[in-house]
Amino acid sequence: MAEQTATAPAQPAAEAVQPVDVVMKTSKGDMTIRLNPEQAPVTVKNFLTYVDKGFYKGLVFHRVMPGFMIQGGGMTADMSQKPTGAPIKNESDNGLRNSRGTIAMARTANPDSATSQFFINLVNNEFLNNRPGRPGYAVFGELIKGQEVMDAIASVKTGNRGPHANVPVEPVFILAVERVKEAQ
Repeated sequence: MAEQTATAPAQPAAEAVQPVDVVMKTSKGDMTIRLNPEQAPVTVKNFLTYVDKGFYKGLVFHRVMPGFMIQGGGMTADMSQKPTGAPIKNESDNGLRNSRGTIAMARTANPDSATSQFFINLVNNEFLNNRPGRPGYAVFGELIKGQEVMDAIASVKTGNRGPHANVPVEPVFILAVERVKEAQ
C-alpha cells in the first residue's frame, strides 16, 4: 500500500500591519503624521490611546529648540503637567531612526518611562538612536505633510518659565490630534 503524505493546508500569510495617519492641528497649522505600528506596536498603541481620548487637545509645545526638536504632549499653557497613564516599554531598537521630520517618545533617564510626551526631530539626531548597551528614543512615525508647520513652530521666540527652559513666549497650542484614515 502506497504511503500517502498529507500536506497541511496553506496558511494565509499574516496580514501586514498598516500604517495609521493622524493629523495634529496646531495654532501654527496642521501636520499629518504617518504612524508605524509594524515597527513600533507598543508606542503607536499608546499614542493612539491618547489620541482617541482627546488627551492632546489644548496642550502646548512646551519645549522648542531650533536645530534639535520641538516637544509637546504633556503640558498646559501654564506649564502644568497633565496626568497620564502608565509608562510604556522603550522600542528604540525597532530600526527607525531619529531623522528630520520623525516623531519619537520623550522620556526621562529611565528608558521605559515614556507616557504621553513626544518630540518631532528638526534635524537628523543620530545621537538619540539606540546603540548596543544604550537605549535610545523610540521613533514611531514621520511627518508626511506639514514640515513647514514644524519649521514655523521651531522658529518661535522662547525663554525660561520657572524651572522650564526653551518655552515658547507665545504658546503654540495643540488644538487636536485625530486619526485621518488607515493608510493605503
